[in-house]
Amino acid sequence: MTERYTEVLELYDMKVLGIRRGRGAWILDTDQGCRLLKEYRGTIRRLEFESEVLKVLEECSGLKADQYVKTKEDALFSDAGDGTRFVLKEWFGDRECNLKEYSEIRSAVTRIGMLHQLLRRVEMKADWNLGSMVARPLAEEMARHNREMKRARNFISGKRSKSEFELWIIGGHSMFFEQALEAAAGLEEIEKSGGLDPFLLHGDLDQHHVLMGNHYVAIVEYNRMHLGLQTEDLYRFMRKVMEKHNWNLRLGSMMLDAYERILPMSEQERKALYCLFLYPEKYWKQLNYYYNANKAWIPARNIDKLRALKEQEASRQAFLREIK
Repeated sequence: MTERYTEVLELYDMKVLGIRRGRGAWILDTDQGCRLLKEYRGTIRRLEFESEVLKVLEECSGLKADQYVKTKEDALFSDAGDGTRFVLKEWFGDRECNLKEYSEIRSAVTRIGMLHQLLRRVEMKADWNLGSMVARPLAEEMARHNREMKRARNFISGKRSKSEFELWIIGGHSMFFEQALEAAAGLEEIEKSGGLDPFLLHGDLDQHHVLMGNHYVAIVEYNRMHLGLQTEDLYRFMRKVMEKHNWNLRLGSMMLDAYERILPMSEQERKALYCLFLYPEKYWKQLNYYYNANKAWIPARNIDKLRALKEQEASRQAFLREIK
C-alpha cells in the first residue's frame, strides 16, 4: 500500500492489522473488524442516500450490509489530498454464495425477501431526488434491446457469407425475437396499468453480492440501488441459479417459495417476473456483443453460449409454464 493510502487510513479511528487486495479495493483487518477501502467517484448526495438507507438494514440480525464508516471528523468520505475520494465500509471475510448448494441458495433468496421487505419501509425524502435513483422503465429498456436485435439480424441477413456464430444467431432469431416482443408488451401493459408501485431495490444482485456468514447472510455493494421493480432483483439472482442447474423446476419452485414465505408477490409482480424470465436476455447479449465488437472474429465460447441456450430451451420453457 502506498503512502497516499496510509495517510487516508490515518483519518479513521482504527488500528490496521493487515492489508490485502480484493474486489478492486483494499480489504483491511483492523481492531474494529474487517473493513474495505475503495475509491469513490459518485456524488456526496448519493453517498448520503446510500448510507441512510443502509442504516435501516441494521434492524435485521440475520441480514447484514456493508455499512459506511465515518472518519474521525464524522465525514462519510476521506480525501487523499489530490482530490481523490475514498470510502471505508464495514466488510465481511465470508465467501460468496455457492450456487451448487441448495441450502445456500434457499438462504440467499430468503434474505433477498427480507431485504426487499426492509427497503419497503424506507421513507423517501425530497432531497433524494437523484438521477441515479430512477432507472429507465423495464418495458422501455426491452423495446430498445429489441431494436438492437432487429438491427443486428438485418446486418447479418445482408451478408452473403456467414460465420458459424452468425448462422447460430440467424437460426434462433425468430424464436427469441418473438419471446422478446411478448415480454416487452407484457411489461408495458403492467406498467401502464399502474399495478406496480416502485420500491428501492439492490439493482445488481447476483451471487457475487451475497456473502454467506455464520448465522447471517451479507448482501453488499448498493451503488446501483434505485427505485423500481424489486422483482428484478429476484429475477437476476434466480436466472443465474437456473442457468447453472438447467432450469430445474424443483429448484425454481423452492426459490419462489422461500421468497414468498417472507414477501408474497402480487399477481402483477408474478406477471412481471414471468416477463423478465421470458425475455431472452442471454441471446440479446450475444447479439449485442457481436454487433458492437469486431465482427470478423467471435470467440468460440460465444458459440458455445448460443449452443447452450438451444440445449436448455425446452427446460426453460417448462419453467416458464410453471410460473405463468
